[in-house]
Amino acid sequence: MLCCLCLSVLLLALRAAASTQPDIQVVCGEGSVSITWRIPSDLVPHATRFFLGNCQVSQLDALPNGDALAKFNYPTNDCKFKKQMKGKFMIFKNELTYRPRPKPEAPTFVYPIECVQKRSHTWVPPFLNPGSGVSASRGNLVFHMALLNEDLSGIAKTNVIPLGSFMPIWAAVDQKSHQPLLLLMEECVAATTHELVPGNPVYPIINNKGCLLESVRGNAKFLPRYHSSAITVQLQSFKFHVGEEVYIHCKLIVWDPEVFDETKKACHYSKESERWELLDDPLRSNICSCCDSSCSQRFKRAASGLRHNSVLGPLIIVDRSDSSSVQTVAASEGG
Repeated sequence: MLCCLCLSVLLLALRAAASTQPDIQVVCGEGSVSITWRIPSDLVPHATRFFLGNCQVSQLDALPNGDALAKFNYPTNDCKFKKQMKGKFMIFKNELTYRPRPKPEAPTFVYPIECVQKRSHTWVPPFLNPGSGVSASRGNLVFHMALLNEDLSGIAKTNVIPLGSFMPIWAAVDQKSHQPLLLLMEECVAATTHELVPGNPVYPIINNKGCLLESVRGNAKFLPRYHSSAITVQLQSFKFHVGEEVYIHCKLIVWDPEVFDETKKACHYSKESERWELLDDPLRSNICSCCDSSCSQRFKRAASGLRHNSVLGPLIIVDRSDSSSVQTVAASEGG
């Protein structure tokens, strides 16, 4: 009883400290965040139970009066930051928590963290190069599709992918003089041929008008966008004709970035929340509920958008022991 009473007093002290702005200071940098949290002396022995998302305190500085400064210095692609693009801004959200007991016990204290950064209109990834040989034209639009390296810093230098490793697939459409465009992956399958042939085996990756099926059975997800006109799906290489040439066939669709419905969406399944989530606006994830059944267009008069069929390959998925013995070639996209 005495122990529980002491814990309650400590939590009250923590809430009182956090309610005054100077005790939690947040500095948002470009791609990083620095947080300083002044914690009372009674809670200093429990510093390992303070978290930013899933990250622990990165530095603890003792003060003369017995209090301490708990510091969290992390990039925003760590600690399970939730990222959302909204107009001209990128929003990064997380929570500071105090967990006196391990999961699945809920935290006894939660403090929201939010960083907002203006996104430059002229910024594009360094690998967006129309002369790189991974583009195809459709009318006045130029579509790109490529396999990226694992850290997303550029186009992959090899088409040989060890089984179980990540294989990010990126697609984009050049804006040019058009109004802002939203690029979606309506359907993607893996096949053993550059042309889809009826009766030949295929491995479905995305189906049902933008539902990432591979996120249900594997570790796949859509990555946060840098612009509405580009999309990246993070796949984990799968067992499909291992050691042979494989091609990724995708139906891309260009759409209005302000309009989402059951047939115009990018949804992946979150194993953590046990539900489908909408990439571009998680608060509207109810649009993705049809991924477990059938996603159909309710109104026949609705515009269909501009579609483009892209093919990426050949890719060769190999057992890790064989990856060094397979000759590599550049994976390219054709339309």
